[in-house]
Amino acid sequence: MLIDSHHHLWEYSAEEYGWISDQMEVIRRSFGAAELRDVAAGSEVDGFISVQARQTLEETDALLRVADSEPLILGVVGWVPLMSPEIADVLDQYADANRLCGVRHVVQDEPDDQFILGEDFNRGVSQLLDRNLIYDVLIYARHLDATIEFIDRHPQQPMVLDHIAKPTIHRQHFDNQWRGSFLELAKRDNITCKFSGVVTEIRDSQWDIETVRPYWDTALEAFTPKRLMFGSDWPVCLLQSEHSQWTNLVRELASELSPSEQEDFFANNAIQTYGLNHR
Repeated sequence: MLIDSHHHLWEYSAEEYGWISDQMEVIRRSFGAAELRDVAAGSEVDGFISVQARQTLEETDALLRVADSEPLILGVVGWVPLMSPEIADVLDQYADANRLCGVRHVVQDEPDDQFILGEDFNRGVSQLLDRNLIYDVLIYARHLDATIEFIDRHPQQPMVLDHIAKPTIHRQHFDNQWRGSFLELAKRDNITCKFSGVVTEIRDSQWDIETVRPYWDTALEAFTPKRLMFGSDWPVCLLQSEHSQWTNLVRELASELSPSEQEDFFANNAIQTYGLNHR
C-alpha cells in the first residue's frame, strides 16, 4: 500500500495564490480531483492526505467537499484561525467533519522568525488535542530551534513535521546546521516527519538520487522508520520532479529497509498518525 501524506489541490487564481510566482509557471493552474486520479494511476498511490495551500476557511471547506466525493482523499489538513479568540467556536463547527484530521499554519512565511512561540498562536494550538486533530509544522530550517521550544510547550499534542524542515540542499554542500537542530527536534516523541517537499529545496539545476540521499539518511537516523512517512508535495514538486519520478526515487532509497519497515514508511505511519482508519 502507498499513502501520499502530503499533496495540494487548488482552483488557481493569482490573487488567491500569490505565493505562486511568475517563475513557477508549471503550477500556475488548477489542480483538482481528476489530475489527482491521474497521479494515483501513474504512481500506484492508494490514498492521499490533502493539505491546505491558502490560509482561508474557504479552502478548508473546499478540500473537505472534494474529500467527501473523492475516495482517494483519506484525510484533510486544513487551515483555521488559530490566533482568533473564537478559535474554540471555529473548531467546534468542524466537529462532524470526519475527513479533517489536522490543521496547519504557514509559519515559514511569517516575518517574525519567533512567530511559533507567540502567545495567541500557542493558545490556539492548545485547542487541538481534545479535538483529536494533528498539528502540521511548516517551517524552514532556521525556525528549528524555536520549533523545539514550541513542541516542548505541547508535549501531548501529536504533530507532524512537513518537508523535513526544508534544509538548503546543494549537491556539493550538506546543510550541517539543519542536521544538528533536526536531530534534536526528533528526540520529541510526539512528532513524526514527512519525507516530502525535498526536491524543491534543491538549489542545483542538475540533481540525482545522491543529492537527496544524505537527507534521507539523516531523516531515517532521526525519526527511524516508525516515525517517518512518505509524501510528495505534489503539485509543488513539479517545479523539480514529476510525482512518479519522486516516488520511484524514494522507493529506491527505502529499498534498504525491511518489508515491514517499508510498510510503516509508505502507509502505516500516515494511517496511524492521522487516524485514517477511523475517518
